[in-house]
Amino acid sequence: MTDYKNIKLERQDGIATLTLNRPERLNALTVEMGKELNDAIEEVKSDLGSRVLVLTGAGRAFCAGEDVKERPADSSGTREQQTPLSKLARGPASLMRFADNFRTMNKPTVASVNGYAVGQGLSIALACDIRIASEEAGFGAIWTRRGIPPESSGAYLLTQLVGPAKACELIFLGKLIEAKEAEKIGLINQMVPGSQLPEATQEMARNLADGPPIAIGISKMMIYQALETSLAVHSRLEFFGQDYSFNTEDREEGIQSFLEKRPARFKGK
Repeated sequence: MTDYKNIKLERQDGIATLTLNRPERLNALTVEMGKELNDAIEEVKSDLGSRVLVLTGAGRAFCAGEDVKERPADSSGTREQQTPLSKLARGPASLMRFADNFRTMNKPTVASVNGYAVGQGLSIALACDIRIASEEAGFGAIWTRRGIPPESSGAYLLTQLVGPAKACELIFLGKLIEAKEAEKIGLINQMVPGSQLPEATQEMARNLADGPPIAIGISKMMIYQALETSLAVHSRLEFFGQDYSFNTEDREEGIQSFLEKRPARFKGK
């Protein structure tokens, strides 16, 4: 397992937990941190022993977005601007890769939102498949407050979750909403008291890790493809997914466990 400077990656019993670990900066993202995060995601992707990825933040915030203080100062003391093109020029560590990395992972991802998730922090939470949030959490599409449109696929992800009308309201006004409203509009799956967040997250992750990895991975692909394809194309994808899983050991175990009235023991084979 790789040692990282700005994040922690822990793995136990099929659950990989990735913690953004710059609490003194509210886990604001730097270029180095972005590279580490992308590298850790790739590490979990290729780890056959990890069946689910949990993402959370250390301290009192989930992620405060990009750390603008990281930008170098010029001779006048003014912070240099980092344009989207300059970010892309930094190569594969670009902060813009998060959404694609999470969505293409054939394992379920859970955002355990322990505090505020704003800007790119919001995008990271939205890119996960399931979001569980503390009552103390908050969500902010604050880009327009800084005079810029959303980045890191924020507008794309937010529109998919809450619809265009609500996305327009949140983004145009740069609104910061609390967990209760986020749950009401479907931005998060579940809100719990802060003291219960670790337990609720662990329960969700355990249920996912105990599930059939092949069927869940194919289902994830089908769900997100359904947002972008026609019914006819989706039906063909469904057929191939069913055909692939039909001869797996997990399918046989699913049937046998049902007949024997016992919990299934899926192996991902």
